[in-house]
Parts: sequence; C-alpha cells; structure tokens
Amino acid sequence: MANRRVVVTGLGALTPLGNDVASYWDGLKNGKNGIDFITRFDASDIKTKLAAELKDFDPKQYLDAKTVRQTDRCQQYALVAAAQAVEDSGIRDKIASERFGVYFGTGIGGFETFVNEHNTFLNRGPARVSPFFITKMIANMSAGMIAIQMHAQGPCIEITTACATGTNAIGEALRAIRHGYADAIIAGGVDAVVHPLSMAGFINCQALSESTDKDAASIPFDKRRHGFVMGEGAGALILEEYEHAVARGAKIYAELAGYGSTCDAYHVTAPDSEATASSKAIADCLAEVGREIPAAEIYLNAHGTSTPLNDKTETAAIKKAFGTERAYQIHVSSTKSMTGHLLGAAGAIEAIAAIKALENNLVPPTINYKEADPECDLQITPNTAVETPLSLALSTSLGFGGHNACIAFAKI
Repeated sequence: MANRRVVVTGLGALTPLGNDVASYWDGLKNGKNGIDFITRFDASDIKTKLAAELKDFDPKQYLDAKTVRQTDRCQQYALVAAAQAVEDSGIRDKIASERFGVYFGTGIGGFETFVNEHNTFLNRGPARVSPFFITKMIANMSAGMIAIQMHAQGPCIEITTACATGTNAIGEALRAIRHGYADAIIAGGVDAVVHPLSMAGFINCQALSESTDKDAASIPFDKRRHGFVMGEGAGALILEEYEHAVARGAKIYAELAGYGSTCDAYHVTAPDSEATASSKAIADCLAEVGREIPAAEIYLNAHGTSTPLNDKTETAAIKKAFGTERAYQIHVSSTKSMTGHLLGAAGAIEAIAAIKALENNLVPPTINYKEADPECDLQITPNTAVETPLSLALSTSLGFGGHNACIAFAKI
C-alpha cells in the first residue's frame, strides 16, 4: 500500500504547567516555571528537593471511583490525556473500531504501585497483596486501558524506549497509519515517578539536579547545568489518515511529516559524544519531510535535559544533521526548562509544544538561561518567546540505552 498522509486532529495533556493543552501552552509561551519543592512526599532524606509535579490534579474529577481504585497514577494520567485528545478530535463514533489503534508508552510504568505492594508483601504477607497489583504495575496497561475506554480494536502497542518513549510511540503510529494498518491512532506517553525510590536511583546515577533554587535547577544549554529535574504527566495525540480526517470534517492541527529513529549502541546512560546516530535520526526525519524548508522557518524542540553531556551532544547532532550554517539559523528551545523531564511522557508533551508553536508562529523560550556555553551555541530562544513565521516544527528525544528519535510537523 502506498504511503498515506497522516495528520494530527486531537491533543490532550497533563503537565506541570496545567492539566489541559490550553493551560500548558499558556505556560510555555509565557515562560512559566512548573518546577517547585516536592509536595508528594517528605524529601528531607534525599538530596533532590525539587520536582515538576502535577498541580491540582484529582483523578476523581475525571474517572469513576472504581477506576481510580484499580489504577496506578501512571494509568490515570494516560486515561485522562487520551480522553482529552479524543474529545478534542471529535473522532469517537466516527471511526470503525477495528481501524482505531493505540500506541502509548511509558518509561517505567506503575512504579508507585510496585513499591507499595512490595512493602505490603514484606510487612503484611503475601495474602494482603492487592489483586490489582499486576494490572496496576505492568507497563502495557496504559495502552490497554485506553483501548478499552475508547473501544479501539486496532493495533495496540506499548512502547518503552526510556526518555524517547513518547516520540517513538508517535513515530511508530505514523508508520502504522501510513502503511494501512489503522486509520487513526491515539499516540503518546506517560510517567508518574515523582517518588523517593525512583529519585534516589536517578540521584545515585548522577542524573538529577540537586539545586534548591527552582530557577537554577533545569537550565538546558546553560553552562551552569548539572542535571535534570524529575517531572510527571502525560501527553496524547490523535493521529489520523488525511483523507479520513477531511471526510469527517475534522480540525487539523498539522501534518506529521517525518520520523527518524536510531540507537547510539554506545552506553547505557551516556550519549555518544560523536552524535553519529542521534544526528542520523534527525537527518532521516528531515529526509521524510521531502522538501527544503528555509532554516529560519524551522523550530526544533530540543530534548535539552540540562545535563552536561546531553545538551552538548544534542547541539553537535543538530549541527551534523542540518549543517553548521543552517543549524545556527533554526529556532531551538528546551521546554524542559519549564516542565522538567517527564521521562516517557516528555516526547509526547514536547510534540504538542512543537505543534502549538507551529500553529501560533511562536517559539517558546528556554527560561532561566544566564551563562552561555560555547559548546551549546545554537539559537536557543533564551528567556522570552519569539514570534516568527514557522513552516516546520521538529521534536527530538534521546533516551537511556542510546535511543534517539525525531518527529517533524508541517503546516497543511
């Protein structure tokens, strides 16, 4: 089957900047910082004191009491973001169930449930472990529960590629629709691991910021950067075959025009400083777009974690993929400066940021940028959003294990 065009017709998001797409985008364009002191647990015994938590999220506002009781926070976030995207798209009851799919990923899954039930096992014995332990914990269940909720009987795939999860889920869904396996797919990512054990692990592998200043913790591309800030949430996109969307009169945000995916095959946590594979993911994505776009009309939402190696390597990857001269002309920013790092959800909410930037011809800023790093010398939109005509928006993700992914959105 010939490749089919794929467009975005719905968006949903739970983020540290707000619990819907409108508030999330409002926070991004105004440079709002979603990072603050941890409230979910007592952080006095761990080195990291800051996180990018969801604010004012009550699952009972969105889900019935039974569902809340039988799900981990990870699944709750996924269900709510997916429901927002489906409602935004108007696709429900306008697509055959067997042609409707779900490609939804998580970096870690039901981590909080795993820890809680392990403690129950140790303290109260095996008979007291919840009968919902397994279904609340296993990583595929966010995708599975979304499919159940939306009666999506087409392909249902859970993606886990660490911090590249959300981007890979969107990219693989693009391929499934292009090649005729579905007419529409709910694609995205989720994670909910603002938890003392997960954060202790990330601290001990020297990944997290230990700053107690929320305005100096997640500072991508800044020479002072020293680690990322843990975030939580979910992002969901409705991807739809173009003719199907047009036939039902759907609102179209953008075309999903390209995807690239590679692996460094180098190290379990560190990126390959040569940027060979990460630059190829970007270059492959651009090749799929299939047309030359003026560099000044391109926005790239960088992975930009605020770790010393990531930001330096990503800068090199962008230069290799675009060529140094063009790389200096494109608009770049890292919205992780405002949201922290949502792990498996990062690529999904950053895809939404890229789409909204394209829609509004506005590049969101990299906030709290103060000290230039000569090894991170791209046009990174420091501190204030920039209005400029945009024709293409990319989003890149780099994950532990060497996973690299890039997706591109174009105006219709």
